[in-house]
Amino acid sequence: MPVPPSTPRPTLEAVAARAGVSRATVSRVVNGGAGVTEQLATRVRRAVDELGYVPNRAARALVTRRHDAVAVVIAEPETRVFTDPFFALQLRGISEELTARDAQLVLMLTRGDEDSERVGRYLAGGHVDGALVFSVHLDDPLPGLVRRTGLPAVFGGRPGDPAATPYVDCDNRGGARAAVRHLASLGRRRIAHISGPLDQTSAVDRLDGWRDITGAGAGLDNAPDLLASGDFTPEGGARAMSTLLERRPDLDAVFAASDLTASGALWTLRGAGLRVPEDVAVVGFDDLRTVAQHTDPPLTTVRQDIEEMGRLMARSLLDAGEGVDRPVSAAPDGIVLPTTLVRRASA
Repeated sequence: MPVPPSTPRPTLEAVAARAGVSRATVSRVVNGGAGVTEQLATRVRRAVDELGYVPNRAARALVTRRHDAVAVVIAEPETRVFTDPFFALQLRGISEELTARDAQLVLMLTRGDEDSERVGRYLAGGHVDGALVFSVHLDDPLPGLVRRTGLPAVFGGRPGDPAATPYVDCDNRGGARAAVRHLASLGRRRIAHISGPLDQTSAVDRLDGWRDITGAGAGLDNAPDLLASGDFTPEGGARAMSTLLERRPDLDAVFAASDLTASGALWTLRGAGLRVPEDVAVVGFDDLRTVAQHTDPPLTTVRQDIEEMGRLMARSLLDAGEGVDRPVSAAPDGIVLPTTLVRRASA
């Protein structure tokens, strides 16, 4: 049976004929250009709706030099990105903002220098209008590669490279201080810390916050054996908690650098026959609701607005591309959002 011919796709010329204007006028209206009266623009938009005209993105890119696409680059492997709810929340915030502005999201993940070089080549190839980059490690070549492309970029988290700006982050150090102060207010004096990977500034800042309070006197123990390294995962938290209990069986509190880390620490404490919070109080960081509200007991934690960070990153990038002056695009130090202590049953 022969396949019937498809209906021809409406053209710019057809829209111009329907609206009674020139092709150039239609192009300016469709591509968001200036110099068209509201009366003519209304006629063009009506003709577009009546004909079902859909702009050809490739042709539009040739005219406007814009692709309406943004690369979201996460410096982590797939196994981490698709299992950690932090990334899902940040991507949700980014996606919501890009969708509202009719821009496409191109997700790119890196696992090492070779992947970073591949991402750098793609960004330099003129496929996207800008890049949102997060979870960057201190020795990562990615910020330098992005900078050399000349593309507008916004970083998620304070980069270790001072030239990698603007960025959007939360008050990691202040949030850590609030967590440790809270534990101290409960009468805990041997407060351990399970850090994140110390090649990331968020983990370093949270460690510094723990040191700020435990090293300030007030009878708090700040011995080096109360510090153990984790990697922002439950497994890393469980291992670090085991190490801490071997070193310091007398510890009475733990500040974990992430909720996932804290969840792993809770497994180990339960396995060791210790009660939370009676024997050991635990505080996390992030307020990942799918984690913090479902641990046993529910987790006291420091809340950062992860979705809002994603929205701000995307909004700042798109506004900069449109010439809109926003604080993050103007201030070299970026934006730092506040954190809040959320009290639940673990501390």
